[in-house]
Amino acid sequence: MKGFIHSIESFGSVDGPGIRFVVFMQGCPMRCLYCHNPDTWQPDIGNQMSVKEILNSFEKNRAFYKNGGLTVSGGEPLMQIDFLIELFEAAKAKGIHTCLDTSGIIFNESNTNLLNKFDRLVRVTDLVMLDIKHINPQEHLKLTKQPNAQILQFAKYLDSKHIDMWIRHVVVPTLNDSENFLFELGYFIGGLTYLKALDVLPYHTMGKNKYKELGIDYSLEEIPDMDKENAIIAKKFIIEGIKKRRFELSQMATDIEKT
Repeated sequence: MKGFIHSIESFGSVDGPGIRFVVFMQGCPMRCLYCHNPDTWQPDIGNQMSVKEILNSFEKNRAFYKNGGLTVSGGEPLMQIDFLIELFEAAKAKGIHTCLDTSGIIFNESNTNLLNKFDRLVRVTDLVMLDIKHINPQEHLKLTKQPNAQILQFAKYLDSKHIDMWIRHVVVPTLNDSENFLFELGYFIGGLTYLKALDVLPYHTMGKNKYKELGIDYSLEEIPDMDKENAIIAKKFIIEGIKKRRFELSQMATDIEKT
């Protein structure tokens, strides 16, 4: 089996723990207004590579990945879930730490065949970096052209499977930076037992030129980059939500113990 690969980064430092070999896969069903890689949207194009070819490339610099491993990103890697399963199973057989960077958009717990594939995938996945674009369903649809129900279901599914999660959230001025939205996001992820990290990333416009090259209108033309200081403030609101949810859960556990 071969996968459609957009690109490969040999020494990734922001795609999971340690130095990592990062495979960016082609294809994505979401159309995030701030996406900085619109060239990954189209499926079934790009360089076709086999699992063996990818792992051979990994092995060339394996010594550098001693405290890191393999990360698969996109695009949306779950669009090629069969290839992803084969890749991660082969990687785990070689003792490689596996990380999936995803939005979880194709998760569907009512599709038995697909759910079986997810069950197989998570058995060989050490970490999921889950990108939650917006906590509000209506605003998520405006921002990404896709609903967020299955994404939140995916987070709960991963938690039920005891899979470590890093939550990523890009904060975009005027779109998802309100205190209420940020707090609600924190309140939701505060209910995840296997939440291990939270990355709050400031919106940037570095991908704007790609839209011009591809002949695509950039709809956030008037929105400036967010500075790091405001991203730090945004993170505080999310953490407040996390703390409230965890306090409530601890109180519930205490009440149950008393009965």
